[in-house]
Amino acid sequence: MVKIIGLGGSLRANSYTQLALKVAVQRVEAVGAEVEILDLRQLQLPFCSGAKEYPDYPDVQRLQDTVSRADGFILATPEYHGGVSGVLKNALDLMSFEQLSDKVAGFISVLGGQSNSNALNELRLITRWVHCWSIPEQIAIAQAWGAFSPEGKLLDEKLSQRFDEFAQSLVDNTRKLRGVN
Repeated sequence: MVKIIGLGGSLRANSYTQLALKVAVQRVEAVGAEVEILDLRQLQLPFCSGAKEYPDYPDVQRLQDTVSRADGFILATPEYHGGVSGVLKNALDLMSFEQLSDKVAGFISVLGGQSNSNALNELRLITRWVHCWSIPEQIAIAQAWGAFSPEGKLLDEKLSQRFDEFAQSLVDNTRKLRGVN
């Protein structure tokens, strides 16, 4: 079975990024993958210094080990100042080719304003650099404050369909590229 790890790059308690990640996880599970969210809010990660090991931070090893066992990822980020959140970028920087190469990734960005693809493009560049495969489907949620019901459900049917297409593509492409059923 395909194993997917979800990483959300927001530390906010009531984060729209985390809501979007949960929606994606539900859709990916519905099409036959095993999914685990590795909540960066609950990990004690240092700023990346380029060291090979971080013995004072066992959560770095936990992050690396969890990602090593995965076939693919869902990377969700708020867009801050036109780019990926520092939290998500730092988590990615704490990993290497060993954990990230030959994995399949799907990307979600969440914005308070108008939709664009800056953070999504940045995630493509980052993951391509470490030989990760990205699916063509991506999700940008503009004006996220109006995209979800109080229960965390998507309000827009077209956006909901995009999540379904995203999930199917992530699972199908991961199966193909990783040779996993």
